[in-house]
Amino acid sequence: MKNILVSLLALAFIIPSLKAQKSHESNFRLFPFGEQGQIKMTYDARQRPNCVYVNGKVYLAFNAGADAGKTGKSKTKPMVLTFDVVSEKFSNIVTLGIESSDHHDGPVIWADMEEKLHIFYGWHHDLGKHLVSNEALSIGSSLADWGISTAPSSKMSYPWMSRIYDDKQLVFYRTDGHYSSWTYRITSDKGKTWEAPENDVTDLDIHLGMDTDWSIYPGKAVSNDGNYLHIGFFAYDDYKRPRSPEEIASGELDKTRQHNPLYENRRVSYNYNLYYVKVDLRTHEVKNYKGEIIKTPIDLSTANSKCMIWDTEWRGSSIVPSLLVNKNDEVSFLHNLSDVQHEDSLDYHYVRFVEGEWKHTRITESNHEWNSGHIAEDENGTLHAYVIIGEGYFNSDGYMDKHGGGNIEEWISTDKGDTWTMLQDITPDTSLYPGWKFNNIQPVKKPDGSMVEGMLLFYGWKHPDDPEGKAFLLIDKKLLSSTVSENNEVAHKLSVFPNPANHILSVKFAGSGINKIMINNLTGQTLYNETSTSNSSRINIAHLCSGIYLLKAENEYGVNIVKFIKAN
Repeated sequence: MKNILVSLLALAFIIPSLKAQKSHESNFRLFPFGEQGQIKMTYDARQRPNCVYVNGKVYLAFNAGADAGKTGKSKTKPMVLTFDVVSEKFSNIVTLGIESSDHHDGPVIWADMEEKLHIFYGWHHDLGKHLVSNEALSIGSSLADWGISTAPSSKMSYPWMSRIYDDKQLVFYRTDGHYSSWTYRITSDKGKTWEAPENDVTDLDIHLGMDTDWSIYPGKAVSNDGNYLHIGFFAYDDYKRPRSPEEIASGELDKTRQHNPLYENRRVSYNYNLYYVKVDLRTHEVKNYKGEIIKTPIDLSTANSKCMIWDTEWRGSSIVPSLLVNKNDEVSFLHNLSDVQHEDSLDYHYVRFVEGEWKHTRITESNHEWNSGHIAEDENGTLHAYVIIGEGYFNSDGYMDKHGGGNIEEWISTDKGDTWTMLQDITPDTSLYPGWKFNNIQPVKKPDGSMVEGMLLFYGWKHPDDPEGKAFLLIDKKLLSSTVSENNEVAHKLSVFPNPANHILSVKFAGSGINKIMINNLTGQTLYNETSTSNSSRINIAHLCSGIYLLKAENEYGVNIVKFIKAN
């Protein structure tokens, strides 16, 4: 008799005990990978994702492979490998390109609707590479197993990828150097062609003069229906050039540029205020939180008068905020910011819109302005802030240390962010990694952009100068155990995507063909029935009401049942 296999794609995240505990004693397992990684071997929130989760496997892209014995700024290569959650094993690493000493050249990864893997790397105000795997969900064994596809633009920095409406793909990026504009491209044909909005989203120094060299760094998140892009950004003054007497005499340049009046110094690394806009990805219309249409590209004056949600009064940061879009499509932020007393004293804040105003609540201290955390909400409405902390300000001249780092803590709030409690220390075991620092926490996501609860990715290092970093995949033990089914061979061969889906649901077996496909509602009523000899099928579900359904796919091994969501 054929085995009945139930493989729920939305795996429940079990909240750990409220007693603070170390990661080696907690509900997490740690899986290190990569050798000789340089700074930002997995990137901060500006440039992502570094991983994608499909059918029980995590596909990971990162920078590593510096020569042994090197110190300081060193050359590494873009690499990719897979982690099988069932077997708990990594594949062999595939190197995808030439070496570079620029950490901005690091790779990002995404999967298209045919489950071909895409890699962008080498994009730092230059023409980089867009690679596509020759086979679905396969990294192959060498660069020969990847093809070259179309570049979204002739120049691009900090590419950030996300699936959006109608199963299209978006890349948001900076168009050139530090004070360039920020914009996006959209593809509907798996990266072969890219469409652009009429105007870029921001260009703070477009009018030059007193605004010359002002720019932004943004955090991004897509709405649940894929129609909107939420952008939270701050502004920074990048005027680092010598000030000539002619420029000062002209009145077009303030000789006090980059001076911070709060701390009475010239802090070139700090970025100020918090701004928010919402982009309609169908119409390209940009609005502020009040719903007012904002003219694009947004200049510095417009940002200050129309888009600011927090005037930080010269308190600064360097790392962009982490954005959370909850099930009601409400946006909030995890923001790492200096305090009013001292520039080297920083705190994490939770920023959200409550009863007509933006409210910010301190969570805990931070030890560096470049510490990149992550904010999430579980199915029970509990907020989870994953933050980098340490004792005192992390002050080091080392190349690996220059963008912060420390231990990792998880803080939670059960009252919508009004109060926060430290849940657990999830820093890797100090007996295995003594003296190590960690940074750039990011979630593991599926191709549709939904997070896999209970999985986190970050990187770590020990020596302040030597490129000897490793990357780490942190996985909830409950997630590991729930992935193992009665027949592992079948359980991770069925792919149903996207999930949630609006119009077309794709079904695919990596192995032999499907004999029968059925879609039932939760009362057991059969709404779709198909007999097939192919190993894949595309089903039009546009007529189904929004809600939860069960897809049953049968072949010679048995029946696989997958829950999927029909979105509006």
